[in-house]
Amino acid sequence: MAKKMKFEDALKRLEELLTLLEEGDKPLDESLKLFEEGTKLARFCSKRLEEAERKIEILKRGENGKLKPEPFHLEERKTEQSQTKRDEDEQFLL
Repeated sequence: MAKKMKFEDALKRLEELLTLLEEGDKPLDESLKLFEEGTKLARFCSKRLEEAERKIEILKRGENGKLKPEPFHLEERKTEQSQTKRDEDEQFLL
C-alpha cells in the first residue's frame, strides 16, 4: 500500500474488496490475499480517522463571551478499545 494513499482512495478500495469477497466465487488463496489487503486498508483508515479526531478542536465560549479553541480529547475507553482491536487483528494475522 502506498504511503501517500488518500483516505478516500483506501476506503473505496476497501469497499471493492468487500464486494469481491461477498461474491464468494474466489479461490481460498485469492480470498485470503484480498482479506489481508482489506485488513491493512481498514487499519490505515482507522489510523487516519484517529489522527483526524486528535486534530479536531471544539470551540467553546470563554468568560469574555469570545469563542476560544479547546483541544478535543478522545475518551480513554475508545482508545483502549482501539488498541484491543488492533491486538486482536495482529494475533489473527500471525
